[in-house]
Amino acid sequence: MPFSSLRHLALPVLAAAALATAGPGRAHAEALLLIEASTGKVLHAENATYPWYPASVTKLMTLYTTLKAIRDRKIGYDTLLTVSKNAVAQQPTKMGFKLGTTVTVDNALKMLMVKSANDVAVTIAEGVGGSLEGFADMMNANARRLGMTQSHFINPNGLPAENHVSSARDLALLARALITDFPQDDAYLHVHAIRYGNRVMRNYNGLLDRYPGADGMKTGFICASGYNLVASATRNGRRLIAVVLGSYSGATRAQKAAQLLERGFDGGGLSWLTPQLGTVEKLAPVDAAPPNLRDEMCGGHRRKPPSEDNQEEEVENVDASATPGGGQAFMLSNLKQASGKYVLGPPVETVPPVAVFTGPANAPDPVVATSGPAKKKKKVASKQNGESASGDKPKNTGTSAAKKPAKPKVSSAAQ
Repeated sequence: MPFSSLRHLALPVLAAAALATAGPGRAHAEALLLIEASTGKVLHAENATYPWYPASVTKLMTLYTTLKAIRDRKIGYDTLLTVSKNAVAQQPTKMGFKLGTTVTVDNALKMLMVKSANDVAVTIAEGVGGSLEGFADMMNANARRLGMTQSHFINPNGLPAENHVSSARDLALLARALITDFPQDDAYLHVHAIRYGNRVMRNYNGLLDRYPGADGMKTGFICASGYNLVASATRNGRRLIAVVLGSYSGATRAQKAAQLLERGFDGGGLSWLTPQLGTVEKLAPVDAAPPNLRDEMCGGHRRKPPSEDNQEEEVENVDASATPGGGQAFMLSNLKQASGKYVLGPPVETVPPVAVFTGPANAPDPVVATSGPAKKKKKVASKQNGESASGDKPKNTGTSAAKKPAKPKVSSAAQ
């Protein structure tokens, strides 16, 4: 039997052993996957078919389900959603809206994807599905239709729930479906920042504004899952999707995703040694319980408290050949290709924050900065009403369902 075939058969056994031995302060197995968006061809896969807690990456399915409801004319971009008692009670991260606050679907989706707001996710779910249960049924129906055989969704935000699981394979299928099924809504995947009143909130995706060509998608974190990221980038018309599950920090997941993307765009000089993995839907699911990384991610040994925006962290036992400065503390600015061509540096604002607001699209409510203690209300300038991801007002086609976010302009620094 060829060596490549033996290696391919051995991967599940080695992965299972690595997952079983993961513990506090020790290197653990992550799930890594890289595919071509246009063809679904798998370029790299490690533990890609192990069940995993998706955390807030769940919100990609919330986005997909909402966009499908818009396409099916059940709702429109300007449809008003109302914040319920259940939404108010959600754990952070959240916008902190008061009971009865209204927000359009368009604004809610931008808050969902940038702030990863759990209260907004529930507001969307109840408005689109009638209830959390009804929306979860819609999510699961979409998952089945897309071939996501390892996924089951309980809620729209990814907060811990029994049997709320997915896998790198399934999340790559979902990411690819968002790109191919809703190309007109692609801007929701890469809004760099939003402005709500006097608050500016940046996207948790560490590749936006830092990695050349980055154009999506969503981060996630709970203690049990570790730091997750579904990322996409485009160069010379070729778009790749990278999935990283179970990283030790926000910086680590961004680094791993950038390394995967670099490998894909460079063609990986020794690709002829790698066994052909086919397309993402052909990857065989592994029947196993998802790893629970709670002790490692949220134990008292961490230098910094775990949180979604943890972007700098000491990394232990990292493969020095794959990580610049192997095993030392690093920041996103440390990552570069071997040739030094591409560098992840400090965020560079390539597009202005997108203005979001509560209330109807044609008459936004005065907004309140709800982070921390209550603050005085501040009115939103009228020119902010309806601003798109590029900072310009999107064209109005005359129907609420046709209002779409304009595709952000990308400077040469991010091409």
